[in-house]
Amino acid sequence: MQIDLNSDLGEGYGPWIMGNDALILDCVTSANIACGGHASDPETMFTTLRLAADRGVQVGAHPGYADREGFGRRVIPMQAAEIGRMVVAQTGALVAIARLAGTQVRYVKPHGALGNLAAADTSVATAIAAAVKAMDPTLAILAISGTALEDAARAAGVAVFSEIFADRAYLPNGQLVPRSVPGAVLHETKEAADRLIGFLKSGRMPVVGADPIALRADSICVHGDTPHATEMARQIRARLEAEGVTVTAFLG
Repeated sequence: MQIDLNSDLGEGYGPWIMGNDALILDCVTSANIACGGHASDPETMFTTLRLAADRGVQVGAHPGYADREGFGRRVIPMQAAEIGRMVVAQTGALVAIARLAGTQVRYVKPHGALGNLAAADTSVATAIAAAVKAMDPTLAILAISGTALEDAARAAGVAVFSEIFADRAYLPNGQLVPRSVPGAVLHETKEAADRLIGFLKSGRMPVVGADPIALRADSICVHGDTPHATEMARQIRARLEAEGVTVTAFLG
């Protein structure tokens, strides 16, 4: 068995630094890099891209709502087509800076409230998939497993990979428990690792208030902005490898 391990990185801005990207990049195989919406700026993008390139970590664009105060975790009312153009504008910026950094953007993963909306709203999911395909048909989409974005990408003929979360609780419909709800974020590394191993063996994810549900998984996300993100990423990778799982980038 093999699986990718990803993290949302490059989420600082100017002199303000979010997390320890260098240490997390030593653990993961894919980096979802913020590209100027919810966080980041040209220098932060370039630095994070170089750190990833130096470690052979594949990179993807992590576009989100232009809401730095809310860290992209609040929905900004927009038409679906506007969202598609916003995703392309942010992704295009990262693609260009990646060329300066000597690496290549391989995929797109929407951030925060945008990712959750795309998971639930077919019109938004369709707009994002169509916009990504029009920008560059070789780009893949990393989508929350079992959601509308996954379906929309397949329907558009865009390569899509399914993502589960190491440190987030799930609803019975396969979407994530809102962060405003207690218990939405898993902070205990052993609890998160045990759940992952159980999922990989059974193919079923525990959810709140119902029986576990079947999900597909090509990649596991460990968030880079939680207090113990580095230790969680390190221990989860070690636990996966101890169980005989090969941790490798989903695009090779």
